Amino acid sequence: MNILVLTPKGNSFNSIRPEAEIYVSLAKAGHSVTVMTNSGSKYIERYLEHNVEVIETEHKKKIDFKIIKNTHNIIQEKNIDIVFATSSRTIPNAVFACIGTQAKLVAYRGTTGGMYRHDPASYLNILNPRVDGVICVAEAIKRHLEKQVFTSAKKIVTIQKGHDESWYKQNELDLKEFGTDTNNFNIVFVANVRPHKGLIYAIEAAKYLSDIKDLHILLIGSKIEQEPYISAIQNSGMKERIHVTGYRHDVPDIMAACDLLIHPSIRKEGLPRVVLESIASGTPVIAAENEGSMEVIEDGFNGYIVPVKDSKAIAQKVRKLYNDSEKLKELGKNCIHKIQNEMSHKTTVKKYIEYFESLLA
Repeated sequence: MNILVLTPKGNSFNSIRPEAEIYVSLAKAGHSVTVMTNSGSKYIERYLEHNVEVIETEHKKKIDFKIIKNTHNIIQEKNIDIVFATSSRTIPNAVFACIGTQAKLVAYRGTTGGMYRHDPASYLNILNPRVDGVICVAEAIKRHLEKQVFTSAKKIVTIQKGHDESWYKQNELDLKEFGTDTNNFNIVFVANVRPHKGLIYAIEAAKYLSDIKDLHILLIGSKIEQEPYISAIQNSGMKERIHVTGYRHDVPDIMAACDLLIHPSIRKEGLPRVVLESIASGTPVIAAENEGSMEVIEDGFNGYIVPVKDSKAIAQKVRKLYNDSEKLKELGKNCIHKIQNEMSHKTTVKKYIEYFESLLA
């Protein structure tokens, strides 16, 4: 197959690895892969090492006539079979670029909501008739889209973005730079903070855990040092043991060195990347009860599911695992088992190939 990928991502190597490795593996499997991506993408060098052609393209607008014309010409010149557009900026441009070509247009969808048949903007995106198929990263997303799409001709599938445990556990970070170390019990929260990420509930859980003197909490991400989080940390009873790191490019290395990840998101979302990175690192997760997390975390197997907005429930599960090191080890082993047997990168690539071929058939 001749495959053209339109993706604007690329600022952090770790953040795009699960997606970018799909294209690398497609090339390794013998398919011709061309990626149109921003010039600053951290993955360009690896693409080129594995015979993935790169066309540097700045995806800044949803409708960019220069990009549309260039993409259309590439589809024709390279006899492209599959155009895979991965974002809200690239999908509209791909829609127009594919007009008058034989290429099948596949869109990627990573979030629930935001796509409705009563919204005109949706028809420049996935609901456009020129879109032949949609790859959803979670079943919850697929269920939502199926309610919005008018025709069964648009083939919607779920293919979870698999990981490989070999990507992780290679460079566990020395936590001393944050004011803790691996002799302590370390909990990590990761997000570029917005209210729906539920950070406030993670911090409030600290109130119920402040008596555990060797328990530390690492808060990773941007926009954490603001209200109401600063006041919540000050009033947590363990402000000296809550460490705000800011944005980091080495999040998987930090998670691999920690005992638990807390993911208290209060809103429906797709398949949370940070949750997948955590279990691929062998670090169990305590997650709020939203659909995306529940597709990855099996309660009591590789982590725990707690009610949304329930700080006390989060604290109870943390305390349970603090007091039961054997259960914590068991959950960690099951995390790796989950990746190897259900959510592996190899399985994802196999499903992508089968799906693309089914569209061409």
